[in-house]
Amino acid sequence: MNSMLERLQCNKQQVAAAFSRAANTYDSVAEFQRAVGGRLLSLVPQQLNSVGHQPQSWLDIGCGTGYFCQQLQQRWPLAQGLGLDLAEGMLVVARERCPTLAYICADAEHLPLADHSQDLIFSSLALQWCSDFSQLLREIKRVLKPGGVLLFSSLAEGSLFELRNSWKAVDNAPHVNQFRPFTRYQELAASSGLTVVDVHCHTHTYYYNKVRELTHELKHLGADHVQDGRAPGLVSRQGFERLLNAYEEYRQPQGLPATWQVVYGVLSQEG
Repeated sequence: MNSMLERLQCNKQQVAAAFSRAANTYDSVAEFQRAVGGRLLSLVPQQLNSVGHQPQSWLDIGCGTGYFCQQLQQRWPLAQGLGLDLAEGMLVVARERCPTLAYICADAEHLPLADHSQDLIFSSLALQWCSDFSQLLREIKRVLKPGGVLLFSSLAEGSLFELRNSWKAVDNAPHVNQFRPFTRYQELAASSGLTVVDVHCHTHTYYYNKVRELTHELKHLGADHVQDGRAPGLVSRQGFERLLNAYEEYRQPQGLPATWQVVYGVLSQEG
């Protein structure tokens, strides 16, 4: 048990380090992340926009560079906002973007917050890095006020399947992260004790001229860390050529596709 916990903790530290390294380049290549977060914001329940029901406090889990902290602050300027991230490097950038907000470097699975302290919890494309999603939902349920709302987006199985399949032409080692099936998100949400308002999966597809454009983007986002461990050593020139040739089979008139399966969820705490 201790060795398993140590591996999980080590993996979290590696994820945090990868995103910290990418903090200064993240926003330059975050088109997909902004699109997903914007779509998630459109799912805010109508009552939270009405007078008398607007949140007095909100939390952004995995706030990254603070882009959506800024959006939340603009939407609810009188609310007390808090940005939380595991990567201290990201928080450095977030503090520069929105210096009036509070920030904390912490693990989403162990929120250092009081019970029933948040009206709204927002999290876009961060929760896929949490290994124990049921523990995460327990923490969110604990922290949400009665009537509070969780808005989240996360990655599901099938994301970057083109890249994953193309790597098989090189070797059988993991080169692309494997995420939870959508059905598992549905099951965990249903058993969380929160009321499921909406959980659905939406496909986002982006196109690239070259494979290197995609891999460089993942690196600049900090999303190139492979949770199950990458194959040791560098890929040979011949191996990379096999990867490129395999990916070419997916080419469409718009370019080389990169498909993301994104889960969107709206859950609420009983009032």
